[in-house]
Amino acid sequence: MQKKQSKSDGVSVQRITELTATLNRYRYEYYNLAKPSVSDAVYDRLFDELAALEQKTGIVLSNSPTQTVGYAPVSSLRKVRHTIPLLSLDKTKQTDDLVSMLTVAPALLMLKLDGLTVKLCFENGRLVQASTRGDGEVGEDVTHNIPAFCNVPLKIPHKGKLTITGEGLIHTDDFEQMKDTEGKDVKNARNLAAGSIRLLDPSICKDRRIYFYAFNVIEGMDTLGSNADSRGWLLEDLEPLGFEVCPFVRMSKGASQAETESKIQHLRSIANIEKLPIDGIVLRYDSISFSKTLGRTGHHYKDGIAFKFEDDVMETVFRSIEWTPSRSGEIAPVALFDPVEIDGCTVSRASLHNLSFIKELELHPGCRILVSKRNMIIPHIEENLDRGRYAPSLIPKRCPCCGKPTRIYARSGGKGGQVATLHCDNPDCGNQTLRKFVHFVGKKAMDISGISEAILDKFISAGFLTTYQDLYHLDRYRHQIIGMEGFGIKSYKNLQDSIHASRKTTFVRYLVAMDIPMIGRTASRALDNYFGGSLDDFEKAAISGFDFTSLPDFGATLSGNIHAWFSVPDNLELWKTLQKEFTFEDRKENITMENKNSVTYSPFYGCTIVATGKLEHFTRDGINSKIVSLGATAGSSVTRKTSYVICGEKPGSKLTKARELGIPVLTEQEFLSMIPA
Repeated sequence: MQKKQSKSDGVSVQRITELTATLNRYRYEYYNLAKPSVSDAVYDRLFDELAALEQKTGIVLSNSPTQTVGYAPVSSLRKVRHTIPLLSLDKTKQTDDLVSMLTVAPALLMLKLDGLTVKLCFENGRLVQASTRGDGEVGEDVTHNIPAFCNVPLKIPHKGKLTITGEGLIHTDDFEQMKDTEGKDVKNARNLAAGSIRLLDPSICKDRRIYFYAFNVIEGMDTLGSNADSRGWLLEDLEPLGFEVCPFVRMSKGASQAETESKIQHLRSIANIEKLPIDGIVLRYDSISFSKTLGRTGHHYKDGIAFKFEDDVMETVFRSIEWTPSRSGEIAPVALFDPVEIDGCTVSRASLHNLSFIKELELHPGCRILVSKRNMIIPHIEENLDRGRYAPSLIPKRCPCCGKPTRIYARSGGKGGQVATLHCDNPDCGNQTLRKFVHFVGKKAMDISGISEAILDKFISAGFLTTYQDLYHLDRYRHQIIGMEGFGIKSYKNLQDSIHASRKTTFVRYLVAMDIPMIGRTASRALDNYFGGSLDDFEKAAISGFDFTSLPDFGATLSGNIHAWFSVPDNLELWKTLQKEFTFEDRKENITMENKNSVTYSPFYGCTIVATGKLEHFTRDGINSKIVSLGATAGSSVTRKTSYVICGEKPGSKLTKARELGIPVLTEQEFLSMIPA
């Protein structure tokens, strides 16, 4: 489609920008330095040229010297509800995800600018409102600060309504110059830009050199012609109106990984040359109508994805360690620090893993630390900026739950080192007991619904529960339970019905409930298949020293865990006596399908399949059950014995391992399409 001519051409816009910058420099020399470099006549001639161009084109930039803009402060930032939500995009650190999206439709690759998202609303050629993105639904009114920006047109030659979004930012070279004058609290350009745009006093914002780069047209450009369904063309149509647009490139459908990575490098070079602060690349489909068909979640639109170069790292202050005994007896340390926003979320806690990690960081209360969200998910302490004052007093000498003495265990770690962990050796420690019961009644184990952690805690404290068997004889305490706060006859009956329903169980659930280290649903299914659902045969193998490493995905550590668990007399006694409380379902065939022949001829029959990443149609247990139902083994790790890897969103290291070993990788849709009808 032929593009229509704009009311102002690119030459006029460029000249307006040049004259505005030049005249502002002359004004600074005259008023601030008292050292004018040109005569008044030269200044007046250029001023008149700018005024004439503004009159001709209808474009007036926010920092134009022809405007006597008042910088009136406001008392507070008014809330603005976005009629069209300003949601974010899903994120990835894998270029494969970009390539995968490009197999669907043409798209734009655009710099992910690192500033504050701002929405501008124009009516009949004049700016009427500016607001921040906020939480996507509600932002803050920052209209008063837009005249203090360096490059936002306050008047444009466009009638009707126009709404656009873009990034308010500070160029990296400007930030370097401002760091010394803005004080030590300014940590990066993004924080300074975001804080400046939200200031109540625009006269302060004016000195921060804030620029605006448009990256999306929300509504109102259809009257300008060109191709109203093309995101890229709409952005290009903004330039003749005086807007600066975020740099982008067009990507054709089916673009290769090599081409995609080359374009990413090209965009990064542009950012470096133009001194633009960035933290990634955005891919978004070019067709607006196609984008709308993809819908959204409560958090992000599905028509694009943000590729992040690296995890954000933010500085904060470490305060203390919270210690929580686990059901294994190990006491897990969690760092507590001043809340900090990372990747749009407030973070104030992070795992410290073990004592060795704490000691290596030389942590002490009040030290400054750097915190990230690794893979944009898991909070992690990256560094201590105030080393040299490690505080051993952070390590408790007594269990925070039962008060018994703690003990430090050391085990071999990677690279020949030792890893130290803190433990409570008291088997009757209340927290350990509670955690074990929580696991036992959980959905993957005995699946006793309606019995929460709080209820278990009450029953344990009251002495109703000391062993798992006690759960199945709570009728002894019927009157006491009915008399408890929050209970009654009906709730007691519901609880008993749920407990009774769990009496009919399976080999897999029973084995998971025993809580043998590393024996979850996947390993339990494998053992169920191998031993034909016989608990007795499995017990004999465990006691006799059977080599479980002969099973797929069973390593030496897992095999050792089984032998070690059954070598403890109390565990063996529990294994045998608890079985008397249950009726075990007759084991079905290894493969359970309405049409068994379809499984026999399935391409997955006899294969080992590993699922990784977030899947659209399955939970992790759901996909493993589906794999088993097809006559295949659901693997937990990628090895040379793995036949296929099913890859969802954010797959992580398993995908990398599969590629290294040359193992076929299937998307979820490819996997489903290969299943016989």
